[in-house]
This record gives sequence, C-alpha cells and structure tokens, in this order.
Amino acid sequence: MNLKNGSGKVNMLDGPLLPNIIKFTIPLMLSSILQLLFNAADIVVVGQYAGDASLGAVGCTGSLINLLTNLFVGLSVSTGVLVARYFASKQQQKLTDTIQTSMSISLISGIILAMIGIMFARPILVLMNAKEEILDKAVTYITVYFCGMPSMMVYNFGSSILRAVGDTKRPLIYLTIAGALNVVLNLLFVIVFHMDVAGVALATILAQTLSAFLVVLCLVRDKGELHFDIRHPYISASKLKRIARIGLPAGFQGVIFSLANVVIQSSVNSLGDTVIEGNSIAMNIEGFVYVSMNAFHQASISFTSQNIGAGQKHRVRPILWTTEVCVIVVGAVLGYAALFFGRPLLGIYTGNPDIVDAGMVRLWMIMTTYMLCGMMDVCVGSIRGMGYSVMPTIVSLIGACFLRLVWLWTVFPMPDFHNASMIYITYPISWAITFSVHLICFLVLSKKYKEN
Repeated sequence: MNLKNGSGKVNMLDGPLLPNIIKFTIPLMLSSILQLLFNAADIVVVGQYAGDASLGAVGCTGSLINLLTNLFVGLSVSTGVLVARYFASKQQQKLTDTIQTSMSISLISGIILAMIGIMFARPILVLMNAKEEILDKAVTYITVYFCGMPSMMVYNFGSSILRAVGDTKRPLIYLTIAGALNVVLNLLFVIVFHMDVAGVALATILAQTLSAFLVVLCLVRDKGELHFDIRHPYISASKLKRIARIGLPAGFQGVIFSLANVVIQSSVNSLGDTVIEGNSIAMNIEGFVYVSMNAFHQASISFTSQNIGAGQKHRVRPILWTTEVCVIVVGAVLGYAALFFGRPLLGIYTGNPDIVDAGMVRLWMIMTTYMLCGMMDVCVGSIRGMGYSVMPTIVSLIGACFLRLVWLWTVFPMPDFHNASMIYITYPISWAITFSVHLICFLVLSKKYKEN
C-alpha cells in the first residue's frame, strides 16, 4: 500500500498541503455528516411521528451518550496517531501490533460501555434533572442504543486506522450504505411498527453494526500493511501502553467536557420543556457545522503524525496554518448559513413555533462565533499529532470546562441572568481563551521539537 500509487489515499508527505488537506477532509466531512445524520434522523422521525415528549427524550440523551463514550473515543484518536507514524516510518511490525491491539480493545471497550450505559442510564438522567414525563422514554432509548456500543467502537477504531494512512473514501462509502439503512429502518420501526424511541435506537444500532462489519471486512481483506488477522487477535502490552499514553488524556478531556455539558444540560433543563426541546434541535443543526470543522482537526492530527514519523518536522507549522485557514473559512460560511436558514431548518424537526424561537436563541449565540471552536480543535490536533497529549488536555479542561462551570455556578443562578442566553454565552468566551493558550503552547513545542 503505497502513498504514491494512485490507490485513492492522500499523500501527506509530499507536495502542496492545501489540495491534499482538502482531498483528505472532504470525504471525512461527508462521513461525519452521515454519522451525525443517524441521530438527526432519529430526532426528525420522532419529532414528526411520535410527539414532543419523545423528541425531548431523545434530545436530552446526547450529553449522556458523549459522557460515557468519550474516554474510549480518545483511545481511537491515539490509534490514528500511532498508525500514521508507523506507516510513514515503515515500521511494519509496530504497525501490525498497533492494529491488532486497537481492534481487540475496540470490542472490549464496546462491551464495557454497553454494560455501563444499561446499568446507569436512569440514575444519571435523574441527576441531570430530566423531566419526569420524558424520563422513562429517555431510559428506554439509552438502554437500546447502548446495546450497539460494541459495533460503534469497532467502527470508530477501524475507520481511524484507515484515515491515518489517508484513506477517507472507504469509511464514507460504508457510512453511506449504513446511513441509508438507518433512515429506512427509522421509518419502518416508528411509523409502521409504532416502536417510538426504542425503534429509532434499534435502527441506529443495526446501521452501526453494518458499518462496523464493512470496516472490519476491509481490514481483514487488506493484503498489505493494514491487514487485520481476525482469527488471531491479541493485545501488545507495549502498544497498549502507547495507545493509553496518548489516548487516555484525550479521552479524559472528552469525559470532563461531557461532564461540563451534563451540567450545562441540567441548567437548560431548569428552564422548561420549550427551552429543552429548542436547545436539542439547535444542537443537532450545530452538529453538522461542528463535524465539518472537525474534519480539519483530524487532518491536523494525521498530517502532523505522518510527517513526524517521516522525519519532516519542517512541515509541522505549515500544516497548522493551512488547517487553521480552512477551518476559519468553513466555520464562518457554514455557521452563518445555518443561522440564515435557521428557522426553516428548525422547522424540519418541529412545527411548534415556540420551540423554533428557543432554538434560534442558541443558534444566534453559537453560530456567529463557531469558527473559534474549530480553531481551538485544530490547534489541539497538531499538538497531539506531535505526541503531546497531557498539555492540551490540561489547557482545555481549565479554559473550556472550568470557566463554564464557574459561570453556571455563580452568575447563572442570579435572577437577572437566569436565562438561556447566559448559558450559551459561555461557549464563545471559553473557545477564544482556550485557543489563545493552545496556540502559544504549539509555537513553543513546535520550535522545541524542530530544534531537537
């Protein structure tokens, strides 16, 4: 599998950066949007055919799902870093050990997540102040949804391996097939069989299982560097240690972010059903902009990791500047487009004008500054691509989590500030502060890395 053989993989080591980064990110962007459509399809179908209570039940679970999955998603990020580095440096045995270890722990982590989600869904939702009228439906959705965690984790780790070597097209194909299945099953289970929230959760996990099967089949059939021997899986202690060293700080950061979002969701829940539902559907629209920007975050990780592995440290800073410019353009264009078309987009999810108004409050506060979030993430990606994981975690936790929580615990409870806008304003402020600190860290580390 050669980077220059025209196999459809992106050459991350040679040539101009901008066209190669765009070639890498467009399929990744589309893949992420399709994956997000799994949840969006759930919410649209539920909102139109099962009622506002079911819509609120599905919408309020997003923070909980992220809370429970982010630790292991961080491990899949570290898999991509190591695969990119070993692939570029042609260390085949280390690459094979990383692939076998990663795919093995993906299944184990999925099983662990399924058990945790099923056992602790109700008490966590209660702590999040989920309304009594939607609590049972939310628990049902989570219970069924988490049965599909093994498939989700296998797909995340497998697709991370493919993307690390520049192959973003095959994950896109697999998700296109799975996404079509998800939409069909959503309509079948909810409209025909009247399965409500259980139906949309079941449709999602069946689609995820199909995408996981396709990515595993791809790795098993690969006859080159990325071959996964499914008959003899094993965990290499040294590779597990390296995956954990990079991935656990990233995963821990994701968990703390999710905990902060749980607190934020609890604050939103205190403002009533209309705000809860408006917040939920606005977050789904934001998600499409976020994953489009996040493609450049993943590009910064993969491009930086491969060039470090190949000893081309002089390309590290140009990679960051190029991805930053791209994420600013994409974040601004898509963010303002989402704001401009906000009302008709929100109307897809619900016909209640009060809920649409509540959703527009969030869109106005977030979309106008969303490129700051992308800039922050791209900078973190470059730092992690260089092999540093603890430092960006600490900076992110202080800048993007602690500050938000302090605001919610001190300012938001005041009667004059107890409204949705005062919750949402914490996002752009924390993004700007955290990006500034990350950029300083990157400049210092990249200079040190190049000199050494």
